Amino acid sequence: MDQLGNVRNTATAQGAKEGLNKPAAPQKNAYARLVQKHHSVRFRSYLNQISQTMQLEDDPSSDLDPPLRRGLEGDNPVRNGLNVHSYSPVRTSHLEQSMPGGFEDDKLQITQNRCPHERNAFVSLEGDSEVEDDYCIHQHGAASDLLNMSDDLGGRVSNSLRHCAALLKSSESDEKDEEDMWRKKHKKRGRYPACTDTAAGHLLTEQFSEDVLAINARKNSHLSPGQVQGGTYAAVTTSGDRKSLNKPTRGRKKSVFEAYMSKEDVSAGLKRGELIQGPLRINPKKYHEAFIPSPDGTRDIFIDGVVARNRALNSDIVVVKLLPKEQWKVIKPDSCDKETEATHESNVPEDMLGTCIPQEAAKGDARSPDVIIEAQFDDNDAEHGQDHLQNMLTDDIKKLFLDTGEKAKAVGISALHRTKQDDGPKVNDPRLLPDKCLQRTAKVVYILEKKHSRAATGFIKLLADKNSELFKRCAMFSPVDHRVPRIYVSLADCPPDFVTRPEDYSNILFICRIVDWKEDSNFATGQLAKSLGQAGEIEPETEGILMEYGVDFSDFPSEALECLPQNLPWVISPGELAKRRDLRKECIFTIDPSTAKDLDDALSCKQLPDGNFEVGVHIADVSYFVLEETALDKVASERATSVYLVQKVVPMLPRLLCEELCSLNPMQDRLTFSVMWKLTPEGKILDEWFGRTVICSCVKLSYDHAQSMIESPEKVFSPEELPPVSIQHSIAEIQQAVLNLHRIAQHLRKQRFIDGALRLDQLKLSFTLDQESGMPQGCYIYQYRDSNKLVEEFMLLANMAVAHQIYRSFPDQALLRRHPPPQTKLLNDLMEFCNQVGLNIDFSSAGTLHKSLNETLGADKYSEARKGVLTNMFSRPMQMALYFCTGVLEDETLFHHYALNVPFYTHFTSPIRRYADIIVHRLLSTSLGASPPIKMEKEAIQRQADHSNDRKMASKRVQELSADLFFSIFVRECGPLESEAMVMGVLNEAFDVLVLKFGVQKRIYCNALPLMGFHFRKEGRKPELTLLWEPEEPEQESVPQVITIFTLVEVVLRSDGVPLKYSALLKRRSSEK
Repeated sequence: MDQLGNVRNTATAQGAKEGLNKPAAPQKNAYARLVQKHHSVRFRSYLNQISQTMQLEDDPSSDLDPPLRRGLEGDNPVRNGLNVHSYSPVRTSHLEQSMPGGFEDDKLQITQNRCPHERNAFVSLEGDSEVEDDYCIHQHGAASDLLNMSDDLGGRVSNSLRHCAALLKSSESDEKDEEDMWRKKHKKRGRYPACTDTAAGHLLTEQFSEDVLAINARKNSHLSPGQVQGGTYAAVTTSGDRKSLNKPTRGRKKSVFEAYMSKEDVSAGLKRGELIQGPLRINPKKYHEAFIPSPDGTRDIFIDGVVARNRALNSDIVVVKLLPKEQWKVIKPDSCDKETEATHESNVPEDMLGTCIPQEAAKGDARSPDVIIEAQFDDNDAEHGQDHLQNMLTDDIKKLFLDTGEKAKAVGISALHRTKQDDGPKVNDPRLLPDKCLQRTAKVVYILEKKHSRAATGFIKLLADKNSELFKRCAMFSPVDHRVPRIYVSLADCPPDFVTRPEDYSNILFICRIVDWKEDSNFATGQLAKSLGQAGEIEPETEGILMEYGVDFSDFPSEALECLPQNLPWVISPGELAKRRDLRKECIFTIDPSTAKDLDDALSCKQLPDGNFEVGVHIADVSYFVLEETALDKVASERATSVYLVQKVVPMLPRLLCEELCSLNPMQDRLTFSVMWKLTPEGKILDEWFGRTVICSCVKLSYDHAQSMIESPEKVFSPEELPPVSIQHSIAEIQQAVLNLHRIAQHLRKQRFIDGALRLDQLKLSFTLDQESGMPQGCYIYQYRDSNKLVEEFMLLANMAVAHQIYRSFPDQALLRRHPPPQTKLLNDLMEFCNQVGLNIDFSSAGTLHKSLNETLGADKYSEARKGVLTNMFSRPMQMALYFCTGVLEDETLFHHYALNVPFYTHFTSPIRRYADIIVHRLLSTSLGASPPIKMEKEAIQRQADHSNDRKMASKRVQELSADLFFSIFVRECGPLESEAMVMGVLNEAFDVLVLKFGVQKRIYCNALPLMGFHFRKEGRKPELTLLWEPEEPEQESVPQVITIFTLVEVVLRSDGVPLKYSALLKRRSSEK
């Protein structure tokens, strides 16, 4: 394809001159039919080469070049039945539907994978990034097809064949001539494909000329996600799309996408149950696959292809219509369902995690066909839809491999790499299969809410056709995220010298916002927002991440800053002091990370004469400064959360509040909201008090300081070992308070897990940065220790106490936080997996799951590693915890928090960084009679809850991507890095590992290793991969290595030489082992 999405069709004259496409004997099977259907020179060359191979085997006298014959006849010895393969790290792409013109670069180049923790997303022949579960050959176009098949057959590619492949690879001028002839032929037939977006054919020139004018008119506007008109992807035609696209266009402009239903029809359809709504998840590695959750909690609903997605983007709330049952997907009984494919990000709520890492999604089945079929459909195809044709093509390819496999055995070639095993249901008609064997499919008919920011980072380039009208007006923007379509942008938005020196901008990141996406267009139209800088550098990449996820990092508006105290230094007025309980003489202190500046919680613990304790949790009273319905309140509600990056924080509130007036800095009077209990030494609550207070923290402890006190209870700490301490309190008094809190917290924690709570401690990366350059100098797993647990227990206790208080007072207005139970289908799959590998895990409740994970696996090094892998697996079925308004959710049983196993929970303890906590503070204050009723009705509270959920998810993803960015740079600057790793998934030509030293997940491909061969087998659901290493010395024997779930291995992480991409390789198994 060219840059506008045209299907290139290259003449084979040049190849014929070199003897590559000489007439052969009549072809077998379906090859002749396939060649007639497909006009891609790459596909035709691929099939011609196979035909020649088969002809050679059947008829040794056939007219082939002697060198070519020798190359095809070459064979490798059979090595104990193991797969013999080439060592190239990339493989040709899957057999899939025709690739859309609107996505990523169609010029046959390997684009970099820019998602470090979603790595191994190889690039197909059409430039889309997708999971490659087998290996690939790192070549391009027809050349790669020829070389790949020759290698797969176990032969050596002759110089003659490589020469022919090189000629094919460089025949761009011939391609254009053939393409013109192809266009004319199809125009005569009235079948010129409507989805081909071409400037030469002027299908879109007029439309985009108008769009560019509209963009220029809006050039200075900044559209929010809610204001931007929806964008779409290129026209990948799917089963429901083929029929309309195959009809004659007769020169008229044709719709690529269906028009959206009216709001009235959507509302009526939802009420009748004919339509389904939900958040859209697009597979980041296979952008043509998308899903929405099923309302009944069973298998996700599959949205197959870009056309079926109908211009919706990731995270949008969409309305879908189910397709007829005959178009549903048949699920293999022992394979992963579609929804397990790379669409689930880490859903574990922070309430059950101390730490969290980016979740590399579950990978797909490795056994898949090797070819992308660039199909041109005729009217006969349209009668059956895409499923019929794709099944036909799949069968043909299977026959091809089976036939060549049998012939290969006859000449001593080792077993070929197989395509997907035909072990699914044998019935082709989904209507005859039970629902458990099917996955429902649907198409998007309406976008209820555009959650996606419609902004993307990427690169700009000139259009391919320099003679078109579009070339004079537009450039092409190619997003880094393949889930976003390619976008036409006005040249007026591009740098002045871009047209004359485009090569200067090949590695410059830009931000583009989608402005429109019409029904009859493969591409969106958009506006370049700004140039970010060089790809792969920290600040440009960080700014791109923030803009893509809609994080507002601009300066606070003047009207918001005017709401802050203007007379500085600020002091608490005598009138305000009189309204509050004065705790300034109490021993109160903070425990936070050493770098923290926004200190919003403090603790106190005083022993009472009766042997019990008065324990207090004191939270910054942000609601005193952020008054309801002010300009500052509006900005805070829109930001909803602070966003924590590796190198900085994007605050929810102005720094004057975050770091000064609200931050509980030591030796400064601060306004607080306190929850205080009378507790027994065992943590039983005897009394409880809520109220507005004023405190003066006596010291700012870090987690390290508190941990030292816990680990050395008898040690006498000197002033030099701690931060400055108030003269009103001694170090010994502070140390004793910390130790008392620790003992009580241990009892609280033990009782919480007895009562059925669950905690999944995933690994989290931390970095040490160079103070001058900001570059990562070191990298380590953050340790979650007793000092962290101490603070966590009392924060949880305060949140639960406040939840009960505000729900009692305002049963229709309380803002609480619920955590739904795990997704049933994914949990059942996980249960079956654990049974297959012999793990006795009780999934009946959160508590039993926690007990199984922590009490049955042991505490040795191997068990700890296995626990890390299982923790990662168990997080996948977990759903997100959500804010909600109690007046909107009528069923009280739905308030339950699964991970904590409590009926009511909320967020009260972090109002500096979470807007939901500010609302909770206002409700608590009103419940105590300290302030007038809150102005927000329950509907407004629910809207804010929904917005806070969205921004929390975006913030979490940005935080993960920031860690990904820094780790990629760390590997580049400090690598190669060696680490022990544990296998967490095995495919038939690759396996996934959790790198224990850094907590990252990677896929390792067998063909990237110096192996003599490998063998895959499966017992039930338990897969096993045997690797046969090449001997280091000729006289040595090969070394076998068995890879299965929970195998410990040694890996090396190495930069790939392109920005933000690195690979993992298995360390060589020595013969001594």
